[in-house]
Amino acid sequence: MSIVKSGSAAYKPLGKEGKGSISTETGALSNQSYGFNTRFEDGKGTNPEELIGAAHASCFTMALSFALSDAGYDDGELNTTAKISLDKSDDGFEITKSALTLDAEVEGITEDEFEKIAQEAKENCPVSQLLNANITLEYKLNNS
Repeated sequence: MSIVKSGSAAYKPLGKEGKGSISTETGALSNQSYGFNTRFEDGKGTNPEELIGAAHASCFTMALSFALSDAGYDDGELNTTAKISLDKSDDGFEITKSALTLDAEVEGITEDEFEKIAQEAKENCPVSQLLNANITLEYKLNNS
């Protein structure tokens, strides 16, 4: 079974002066603006890096939630931010890092067990597997 989801983008005219729009199949984003000014300056709109960050944070958080539930932990809350680094390279720019920061509240779990489950979720979520970047994870656990 293959699940296929789609997003689309348009951009015109070409180059720095161009303006783009992105949309998702579900309509969660519909003709959302992006361009040079939203990626490299302070323009209003979105950019690929924040979209990758949202995708990575949501994928990891869901994977961790399911893994914790499978381990018998059903009471808690997870909040994740993914900071995507876009760095200048010899050939232009490259995404070099996705830094996950997690604030977790999981009733009754030990630090060691949480660390093991969280690291496995980081390595195995589908977006982590897709990204060819250095992926780090920092977390704060409140395990009452």
